[in-house]
Amino acid sequence: MLDRPVSELSKPRRRLPDQRWQIYPQKPEFAQNLAVLTNLSPIISQLLINRGMETPEQVQAFLDPESLVLPSPLEDFPDLAISLELLQNAIASQTKIAICGDYDADGMTSTALLLRSLRTLGAQVDYAIPSRMHEGYGINKRIVEEFHSEGVGLILTVDNGISAFEPVARARELGLAVIITDHHDIPQKLPPANAILNPKLIAESSPYRGVAGVGVAYILAVSLAQQLGQTKGLIQPMLALFTLGTIADLAPLTGVNRRWVKRGLQHLPKSNLPGIQALIQVGGVQARGEERAGEQGSRGAGEEISNPKSKIQNPKSLKPEDIGFRLGPRINAIGRIGNPQTVIELLTTDDMGVALERAMQCEQINASRQEMCQQIEQEAIAYVEAEFVTSLQDNRVLIVVQPNWHHGVIGIVASRLVERYGVPVFIGTYEDEGHIRGSARSIPEFHVFEALEYCHDLLGKFGGHKAAGGFSLPAENLQMVRSRLIEFANQCLEPQHLKPLLKIDAEVNLNHLNQQLYQQLNALHPCGMDNPDPVFWTPNVQVVEQKIVGKGHIKLTVAQIVDNQEYQIKAIAWRWGDYFRLPPRVDIAYKLRENYFNGNTSIELELIGVRLPIQIQQFFVSPPTTSSTTFEYKQRQYTCGFYKNGIEAELRIKNSEGKVLAMQPGHIIGLLGTNRQNAKEVDISQPQYDNIIQAALQALSVLSADS
Repeated sequence: MLDRPVSELSKPRRRLPDQRWQIYPQKPEFAQNLAVLTNLSPIISQLLINRGMETPEQVQAFLDPESLVLPSPLEDFPDLAISLELLQNAIASQTKIAICGDYDADGMTSTALLLRSLRTLGAQVDYAIPSRMHEGYGINKRIVEEFHSEGVGLILTVDNGISAFEPVARARELGLAVIITDHHDIPQKLPPANAILNPKLIAESSPYRGVAGVGVAYILAVSLAQQLGQTKGLIQPMLALFTLGTIADLAPLTGVNRRWVKRGLQHLPKSNLPGIQALIQVGGVQARGEERAGEQGSRGAGEEISNPKSKIQNPKSLKPEDIGFRLGPRINAIGRIGNPQTVIELLTTDDMGVALERAMQCEQINASRQEMCQQIEQEAIAYVEAEFVTSLQDNRVLIVVQPNWHHGVIGIVASRLVERYGVPVFIGTYEDEGHIRGSARSIPEFHVFEALEYCHDLLGKFGGHKAAGGFSLPAENLQMVRSRLIEFANQCLEPQHLKPLLKIDAEVNLNHLNQQLYQQLNALHPCGMDNPDPVFWTPNVQVVEQKIVGKGHIKLTVAQIVDNQEYQIKAIAWRWGDYFRLPPRVDIAYKLRENYFNGNTSIELELIGVRLPIQIQQFFVSPPTTSSTTFEYKQRQYTCGFYKNGIEAELRIKNSEGKVLAMQPGHIIGLLGTNRQNAKEVDISQPQYDNIIQAALQALSVLSADS
């Protein structure tokens, strides 16, 4: 009989994404009551409940963020008053002000925002951004000494500085005043600045608590303009830069961020900033009313996919993914592998010609960044598979260090490794023989900054927050750092945490996926961090067709029978080439997307999760105690059962002529024949095989229930 596992003859591939599905508890009665009180549909009410809203008042504040009554920032930020006084005095006396920025999108938009606003308000101001390649993150003593030699009297940090004790102390020694604006986690010892503006230092209940670096810069600039009575013509350009930086930095879209980003997205398409207009043109972004971008990948800011998009008439508003996947990556690419001055000039120039030149430079550098990421990712995966993959369950953290990688892009690769392996990732490369510099990305249960603090005596510079961080270390300390991080990971992570977490809002049948539901979802926008795009799931769909498109994406059609009628819908699964081909029957998790083609608009799925249907999973994990049964299909008799073959159970279906169809869970290829030697490989996703497999599983299901 068939005694070699099917998998030996199947093409090698990763089986299916190894995910944790966390489906929110459904509260139909509560959702229905909330729907009546708020005049929303029950499904939107359930989505709002999932996001922590329980009262009509909370729903109102969320759906209409303009109704929020905001306290004055002067009440919530203790050092804002002294900051404004220092800046007003510097402007009045024409004291030189120097901004020290950062080379990511948040830092560069913050720098541009304060440059534009301070210049408009009459300040004498310039800026510096440390070299990613040679100096790393944050203000340093060289920059302080340089500012001093240039006659600077006031240093203003943006998106950095909260951990820069020694450089700030040196600036104070030299007689310079220092204002720190930052949003990163608070170290044990604060630097001796004249004023510190950081939302992590204010009350957790404050609506300003979640602002990114650019949010702190925006609050400072608007407050200063208001005090000087010079807000005219200033607010909208600053709002555009705030929106760009907030989304690109993955800041939470709650509180004031939600309010201001919602305003900013409506304003961006008609922004009078040449740099914004040039970015929109070069990035291929088409603004739309309440419509979403076409085939966009759901990944992280800093990554982007090129897809053809049709023109949408009557532009009104952009969506966060237009920035997250189009504009943000073009800015971030410069900070990663180019010169940040390009972006600062792009966002501060009033000359459209200069803006278009700088936007084209961003475009070219982003293309190089994409190629570099792809190459390093492939090398990193090969290294992990060879060295670490068998020890991940024990180590619970991945530390990958290799020479000759560009440390400007390894953070993106770290995110992709987290997505692939489901563990926190610390990735580094050698600056020289004696020093390593790296980036870290995390999973929900692991705090990167606390992990770095746990290793502080072995590291050089480090910083970050819960989800991400950066660090440097002497190369000789690598093994000790690895051991320390493994120790920390084993304290806070359990084995069940080591799978990517997929949070799912609600179950929906395919017949309910239509324009009406899609339009209702607009009430939740703008979506982003802490207000994610709704994720739905549908059980036991049939994969009707599938093919690889682009650089390893799966384009497919799925079908479901509801009330004896078949419903089909198209879907895309970004960067899932490793999982091709998908099994014929799966549970799917997805986001809804609108696709525009030849003037037509349709609803499609963006697949983010897939698993074997629960019924099939249970059969293969715990086959029925009675190993076989008979059933009839199309007036022919068959025998079917589960048999151990190798490590896994195998389903075999035998007809009256002695031919056997054998399959294992998660495999698209089965074997058909009277024995292994003459068996041929068949695609069991084809209807003639899939239908008989479903009939066999149904027969075994009845058998299991009766036994």
